[in-house]
Amino acid sequence: MQTILITGSTRGIGKGLAREFLRLGHQVIVTGRSAAAVSAATAELAQPARVLGVVCDVRQPASVQAAWDAGVARFGRIDVWISNAAVATDRTLLADLPADQIQATVDTNLLGTLYGCQVAIRGMRGQPAGGKVFTFEGFGSDGIARPGLSVYGSTKRALRYLTASLAKECAGTNVLVGSLSPGIVATDLLLYSSKGQDPVEWERARRTLNILGDTVETVTPWLAREALAMTKQGARIAWLTPAKAAGRFATSFFRKRDILSELEARPNLTVR
Repeated sequence: MQTILITGSTRGIGKGLAREFLRLGHQVIVTGRSAAAVSAATAELAQPARVLGVVCDVRQPASVQAAWDAGVARFGRIDVWISNAAVATDRTLLADLPADQIQATVDTNLLGTLYGCQVAIRGMRGQPAGGKVFTFEGFGSDGIARPGLSVYGSTKRALRYLTASLAKECAGTNVLVGSLSPGIVATDLLLYSSKGQDPVEWERARRTLNILGDTVETVTPWLAREALAMTKQGARIAWLTPAKAAGRFATSFFRKRDILSELEARPNLTVR
C-alpha cells in the first residue's frame, strides 16, 4: 500500500485521481485551499481509514510543508506527490488582464509546483524507499500558443523545463521525477480557459474539444496506474498521444462524441 498526496484534489482530475488510487488499494491525502471543499471531497470519497484531508495553499511554502508533515504524521510516509493544483485567468489578452489574475495563476501553477517539488523531494530523500514526484502538464506545455492563454500557457510551458531539470538533479537518488499529461479533460478549468471567445471561435473550438477530449472517469484510471508503475527518471506519462489524436480526427465523421454538454450546464463556473 502506497501513500499519495495530490494537490488541488477536491475536484476535477485531482479528485478523480484520488478516487482511482483508493480503488487500487492505496492511501490518499486530499488537499485544497478551502476547508469546506476538503471536507466535502473526503466525505464523498468515503474511505476515512485511507483518506486524509488537508487544507493547503500551494502558494505558501509553509502551507505546503504542513501538508507533507500532516501526511507523514498520519501514514508514516508519502510515496507519491502529484502537483496538480492549477488555476486559469480569464480568456483575455495579456494587455487587458487584471494584475491579480496574473499573480494568482503564476503563484499557483508555477510557484505552487516549485514549492511542492521542493518539499516532496526534500522529504523523500530521507525515506528509505524514496518516492516519486510528478508535475502536471496542461495547455502550453508543448509550446502551442493561443491568444488569451498567455499566462496559463507560460506556466505550463515552464513546467516542462522544471521536470527535466529536477530529473537531472535527482539522477542517481531514490527519488524519481516525472510529468503527467492528461490531454484534454472535461473539467471546470478546461471550460473556463476555453470560453471567453466570440461565438464562432467557441463553436469551432468546441468541436475540436469534443473530438480530442475525454472525461475524468476515462483518463484518471490510466494515469493512476501509469504513475504507480513509473520506473524511469524524467518520464512523461501522456494520455493523448499524436497517434491517438490523429485517429480521433480520422474517425470523427463516423463517431460523434460530446464531453462538454453536461459540464456547460453547471452553474457558477469558476477556477479561482
